[in-house]
Amino acid sequence: MNAKIVLIPGDGIGPEVVSEAVRVLDVIASRGGHTFSYESILMGGCSIDAHGTALTDEALAIARASDAVLLGAVGGPKWDDPKAKVRPEQGILALRKGLGVFANLRPAKVHPALIDASPIKPDRLAGVDVLVLRELTGGLYFGYKGREVVDGRTKVVDALEYWDDEIRRILELAFKLARGRRKKVTSVDKANILDSSRMWRQIATEIGQAQPDIALEHMLVDTAAMRLVTSPAHFDVLVTENMFGDILTDEASVLAGSMGMLPSASLGDGGPGLYEPIHGSAPDIAGKGIANPVGTILSAALLLRYSLGLEAEAAALEAAVDAAISAGARTKDLGGTLSTTQMTERVLTALG
Repeated sequence: MNAKIVLIPGDGIGPEVVSEAVRVLDVIASRGGHTFSYESILMGGCSIDAHGTALTDEALAIARASDAVLLGAVGGPKWDDPKAKVRPEQGILALRKGLGVFANLRPAKVHPALIDASPIKPDRLAGVDVLVLRELTGGLYFGYKGREVVDGRTKVVDALEYWDDEIRRILELAFKLARGRRKKVTSVDKANILDSSRMWRQIATEIGQAQPDIALEHMLVDTAAMRLVTSPAHFDVLVTENMFGDILTDEASVLAGSMGMLPSASLGDGGPGLYEPIHGSAPDIAGKGIANPVGTILSAALLLRYSLGLEAEAAALEAAVDAAISAGARTKDLGGTLSTTQMTERVLTALG
């Protein structure tokens, strides 16, 4: 296997955790007889500083020509001016759109050894293994935006826009993924209020009727938010629109005990996938060598699985992370003392 992987270290702790994931990928490539080549590009605050934009056309073209993209994190206080016309997060939106990735997969599985690290009561965490599927290219984040001043008052508009085919493709993927899991789909919407959600529910129902072996339930987003913390084991595959998914996936991260633990994959119909930990740039700990690399390492495992088709290597890496945690490996966010590099070493040792 020869693969070109584009690296976007980004801002804050992004460069630290991406470099650790590359260490792991290099070991896997060497042992499996694969060749992984890397090219780094700027995105986020560092790109704003260098080029005046969060993602240049040239950087996007490099990403599109790759087999997969591994992202660290972007943003930080330096660029956190609400009035700024250029913001680091614009790079993420442009990258997702440019790569054509429409589905964000965020698994949230509770490791038995980390149950006490979660603020949720231990008895509610038993058997939790949720896959949250978030639509990425529609909704409020991409709809019409406007601002106008009328009689001294300022009105702002963020339109929630969806096409039926955008909804259909994310729901079809949810059913496909559920078929390889516990065969249950929870479709989350706000159909009692929003017309976009009523169309979402209609399409989900149509797909569900065509696949009666997959259990389908509809759930309002406020109920879903409550049940994610009161009975998270209820969920198998949870699928929802862009903004709801953005919020619910961060809520689900609490189940695992730390945002530093969770990976994500963003996939489209073809072309490179985008892989990143769900945590932010954590500028308060940047440069201290204490960031948890596990979310990025597990994102690399998803990269191996979904973009490179290396299922055995992906499974071995996930097993190595599980083994390291079971053996007591902990970074500071999990109550431990291991540095970023030391945590990676423990994973590599478990990899054998």
